[in-house]
Amino acid sequence: MKTPSVMIVEDDARVRSMIRRIIDDIVVSIYECAGGEEAVELYSRIRPDLVLMDLRMEGVDGLSATRTIRDASPEARIIIVTSYDAPDLREAAREAGAMDYVVKDDLSRLRSIIKRAMK
Repeated sequence: MKTPSVMIVEDDARVRSMIRRIIDDIVVSIYECAGGEEAVELYSRIRPDLVLMDLRMEGVDGLSATRTIRDASPEARIIIVTSYDAPDLREAAREAGAMDYVVKDDLSRLRSIIKRAMK
């Protein structure tokens, strides 16, 4: 079963493209944006089934965007996808409402996490 829609929030276009290639065959629709502010606005319009959210971005960071999205839509499913593997950031992501945390050097985990999240 394919996940109907995923939004990738990542400020690096190359990483967005890499994530897209990894998940393209298990999703129906992929939306992309480059920052947290854009993510909050886009989420409210399209309501994707899953959000893959970077942490460190200019302007509104991933934790703030996650918190804002989850405050407005408690059912939102957000997975943090970041280069930073630190216990305090993992905890902050959980507290912001993220359902999982993936470090970019192991993006292959995204496929199984997405499949599990949508069951």
